[in-house]
Amino acid sequence: MRGTKINGKKIATLRNEETIEIRFDFDWKTLNEVRAIPGARFRDDSTGKYWLCPLSLEALDLLKKAGFRLDPALEDAIKDRGYGVTIEDVKTINVQNLKRELYPFQKQGVAFIEAKGGKALLADDMGLGKTIQALAWLHLHPEKRPAVILCPAHLKLNWAREIEQTLPGKQNTQVISGTNHSIPLTGDIIIINFDIFHNKYEAYHDTSGKKRYRELKGTGWVDYILNIKPQVLIIDEAHFVKSTTAFRTKATRKLARKTPHVIALTGTPIVNRPIEGFNIVQIIDKTIFPDFWKYVHKYCDAKHNGFGWDFSGASNKEELHAILTKTIMIRRRKKDVLKDLPDKIYSYIPVEIDNYDEYQKAESNFLAYVRTTKGMAASRRAKNAEHLSKIEALKQLAVQGKMKYVLRWVENFLEEDETKKLILFAIHKDVIEKIMKKFKKIAVKVDGSVPMKAREQAIKAFQEDPSVRLFVGNIKAAGTGNTLTAASSVAFLEFPWTTGELAQAEDRGHRIGQTKTFNVYFLLANQTIEQKIAEILDGKREILDAILDGKSVEDRPLFQELFESITYDTKPEKKEGISH
Repeated sequence: MRGTKINGKKIATLRNEETIEIRFDFDWKTLNEVRAIPGARFRDDSTGKYWLCPLSLEALDLLKKAGFRLDPALEDAIKDRGYGVTIEDVKTINVQNLKRELYPFQKQGVAFIEAKGGKALLADDMGLGKTIQALAWLHLHPEKRPAVILCPAHLKLNWAREIEQTLPGKQNTQVISGTNHSIPLTGDIIIINFDIFHNKYEAYHDTSGKKRYRELKGTGWVDYILNIKPQVLIIDEAHFVKSTTAFRTKATRKLARKTPHVIALTGTPIVNRPIEGFNIVQIIDKTIFPDFWKYVHKYCDAKHNGFGWDFSGASNKEELHAILTKTIMIRRRKKDVLKDLPDKIYSYIPVEIDNYDEYQKAESNFLAYVRTTKGMAASRRAKNAEHLSKIEALKQLAVQGKMKYVLRWVENFLEEDETKKLILFAIHKDVIEKIMKKFKKIAVKVDGSVPMKAREQAIKAFQEDPSVRLFVGNIKAAGTGNTLTAASSVAFLEFPWTTGELAQAEDRGHRIGQTKTFNVYFLLANQTIEQKIAEILDGKREILDAILDGKSVEDRPLFQELFESITYDTKPEKKEGISH
């Protein structure tokens, strides 16, 4: 096999935005050097004999080492992608008119995405604001629409809420639910979950009898979204597309190929599990690691165990990290940005409920009851007890409806970092038992049924045993007197009637000995009484802080304030397919 003679020279040129054309005077040494380039392939046509390979930093490095003269356009193409630029090389960027102020490290994150031309992997720790950084970059480029946000189902409402609270003006946001594909896609920002995004597949056998799968186009949303030509794809919890064979991965890759800008968000450190990172990187920029087999052998410690290949290991982690940070990845840990963070960060996470019709019926009955009693007998003790009973019934319906999504949220939280722990507070025994059943291998609990000695053992295990990652506590039984500083995050699944109880519970982890910024999450059932309770509790936290600072303020019982704030308006009906 002879290469085309070019006056004894070795030349590499830019064939197109993703491909390098390689021509050289034949010799065995050069031939073997070119063959070693990932994705290199031989061509022979009317222009002569030459090689092609994907444009990548590694390819350029290998060509330079082999003595090739590089077309200046190659270097320009690499610079346009921001290759070689790390987070230390970019300054903060000022994003005008956002409703929320960015922390300095978040401004730097937006600048990094900008330097990468809107093709980036944002791998910051959970709680550092990956969502707001992606939205801030989106705000920098209002001309790049429509934008699609692909995420797990339990995070769709949270994205809608973040858009409303972050981007100025009224955004044309469309949240897609269900499989009614006749609904027009009219949003500038479209939010959709993985489960309904991909097409279905049917099994068949090829001529050799091997089982294969055939894509049934139009059975998921991906083809309809492709028709509107999205300009930006934001993939939240990008580790959901780690499997090469998963239908969601195939659909995500299909959309990403046709979308100019792709931003993936995940807190999972893929350098520790390199095989899970291959698809994520390929979806953002397939030229970084164009060869799967080379990738798994170099970074996944690939081994054949006698039955098949095992890619679960990790090798050359420092090199992998260096390549990722030079090309697309930014990752900050909380310890890296502590100086920018407040002592506590509060996050209100809206989650869907799966018993909406039942809840709405109960709430309508409650509102009718309020109309007949409010202002007449609300101050009577007997009536207050009746009010409380009815509100408690609504609260429990809301909790029952959101359990499936809460369990997914907790699972996702723990999956993001295998060293991270979480404190989870609830009130009712059956709720605590559902959580323990799901996470029994890694969880301990403290509620009224647990004897004092066993409580001490549970706390000790949570504080000292790395395998115990979840502390599930009843707010009254476990909300005072305990030190749980092994966790820097607490989540509330149910809510007490007093701000004092809430503050006591959240401070189980935020005590002397806690050196990290503390995250407080409120997992709220969307369009239910829980959101009203959270609003009042939030206001009362400010009152509590004022009292502690010696200020004189008016404080009324939460229950009384809640009852008086109940609106007479009924909630809008929930429709399948779309909400704004």
